[in-house]
Amino acid sequence: MLFLKRLTTILVMVYLLLALLFIFSPAARDTFASAIGLGTEPATFYNTLFIVAVVLLAALLLVENLDSTVLRRQIGQLEGKINELKARLYDHQLEQRERDFQQRPGTVPGTTTYPDEIVMTPTPGAPVGSIPRRPVFPQEDPSLSNAPLEKPNTIIPPANDADNSTTR
Repeated sequence: MLFLKRLTTILVMVYLLLALLFIFSPAARDTFASAIGLGTEPATFYNTLFIVAVVLLAALLLVENLDSTVLRRQIGQLEGKINELKARLYDHQLEQRERDFQQRPGTVPGTTTYPDEIVMTPTPGAPVGSIPRRPVFPQEDPSLSNAPLEKPNTIIPPANDADNSTTR
């Protein structure tokens, strides 16, 4: 297809140069017309030149449209192949994540794991092995909603029965 496209483009360029030569140089036109047997009358020569131009233009348009159609079809095929490769990559990444997740020790799907201890820096002068270990949960802060029930929140006072009777 590329060869046909280049051939028609070259023929159109050669034709354009010859047509310009024949239009601007009557002596060249008469010599060429008598050489191919068209006579010396300019009307016949220009009519023949016009018919050749129409044929070349039609061939050029046809080849350009065919090339455009072929390129669009190739682009569609390549985009389909790209989408297929993207889907394969996504599936492979999901499988890899699933394998990595299953290889972790002690994990249950759908749960979040937290460290068992708070890593604290040792106090200066203390031995390295004496880092205190404390659990992360439950937290002892009474302002948090997960505070133990033995220590109620002191910020919100408990409701009195007298207060409940007056508000009703």
